[in-house]
Amino acid sequence: MHLQELIGTQNTRRTFLGHTLTGLGATALASIMTPQANAATAGTSGVIEALHVPQRAKRVIWLCMAGGMSHLETFDHKPKLAEMHDKDMPESYTLGQPIAQLQGKQLKCFAPQHPFQKYGENGQELCDILPHLGGVADELCIIRSLKTEAINHDPAHTFMNTGTTISGRPAMGSWLTYGLGAETDNLPGFVVLTSIGKHGQAQPIAQRQWHSGFLPSRYQGVEFHSTGDPVLYVGNPRGVNRNQQQDVVSAVNQLNGTLNASVSDPEIATRIAQYELAFRMQTSVPELMDVKDEPEHVFEAYGTKGGDGTFAANCLLARRLAERGVRFIQLYHRGWDHHGNIKNSVKGTATEVDQPTAALIKDLKDRGMLDETLIVFGGEFGRTPMAQGNGRDHHIKGFSMFMCGGGIKGGITHGATDELGYNAVEDVVPVHDVHATMLHLLGIDHLRMTYRYQGRDFRLTDVHGERIEKIIA
Repeated sequence: MHLQELIGTQNTRRTFLGHTLTGLGATALASIMTPQANAATAGTSGVIEALHVPQRAKRVIWLCMAGGMSHLETFDHKPKLAEMHDKDMPESYTLGQPIAQLQGKQLKCFAPQHPFQKYGENGQELCDILPHLGGVADELCIIRSLKTEAINHDPAHTFMNTGTTISGRPAMGSWLTYGLGAETDNLPGFVVLTSIGKHGQAQPIAQRQWHSGFLPSRYQGVEFHSTGDPVLYVGNPRGVNRNQQQDVVSAVNQLNGTLNASVSDPEIATRIAQYELAFRMQTSVPELMDVKDEPEHVFEAYGTKGGDGTFAANCLLARRLAERGVRFIQLYHRGWDHHGNIKNSVKGTATEVDQPTAALIKDLKDRGMLDETLIVFGGEFGRTPMAQGNGRDHHIKGFSMFMCGGGIKGGITHGATDELGYNAVEDVVPVHDVHATMLHLLGIDHLRMTYRYQGRDFRLTDVHGERIEKIIA
């Protein structure tokens, strides 16, 4: 069916309202043709016209330690577990509790495999395989009392990202860009980078972990590749120059705008915006990825020259994305699934992330950006105090992460697990509370940012969530 025939069949009661959007294609064309004027009003607004509470952070960098980082070899010191090494795990802890791969097996206590040290003015305890993070301990709020609901990797990632184990719901980055919009017109508001470690099993990460779910698709995360072309087809084909590409994008957007004037489909509006964004990214993305202007001391701090696909290179890109106004930046490091040989493997994986994470924190602070950037570092669950051979199984009843910057108190430890590191017992923090706190620091009341879908008002925190008041500065 030709375009005019299609429009002719869509003469419905929505047509009148649809005509209010006839300028959409022209607006997109104008913004492409006059990028200088557009730069003066960079960014797009979200649905929240006035912030609910004072904003402490403008953006989030979420460092996801994919695979289930062991709290017992990172942030949660358990001397009693060391004393109980190779003794039977008391049934009072484990009887009737969900266990992943150790179900029905003899459960033996397994000592922490590396010593802990005190760092910083307040004596924060970190495992000594994280010496660089120890060097920024006064910036960290270590949360030792997390619990989650899913004991296998994929649903646990889904729960951490979306607040539910049900696939198809919006990711937190999508919720955030929906609520607050973007601070840049030249890059996506939600960007994802992934890396693979060399010392643990690299569990797969599904792209739906950064999907927009039932929110308009313009809010979904965009994965950037840290080697090769960062975004597929970001360059023009051979023989096509920028002016020719501009002609194509302008024509397509005018056609989409004409159709949208009749049918008023939000996905057509999204398509127009995304064509426009993609055109601008042909300039902004190569500039973002070209790190040759970085001074040598920055490369030395992060431990990378960039462009090598490592977590370190992605941390450097995260800072550059933050500088350019990206609202939500998520880095996955796939390397923390240590069912065996945890002593050597966890040290290797920690070495891959320790220096660049600390460098990112220092770099943001030196640039005056840490106070307005919320950093979160943690995995989808923790690891059992019980042995799985010479490794640890999945664990959901108590584990750790840290937060820093963006309105978070530094140099403190919040919450605790029991003396064996099994159950969170003090100031327990469900995942929904992390989301509620994150949104609060960004100026959003998690109870008030909702989206109507299938007759129900949905939110990131579902029907749960409380701010973690004790960690807010």
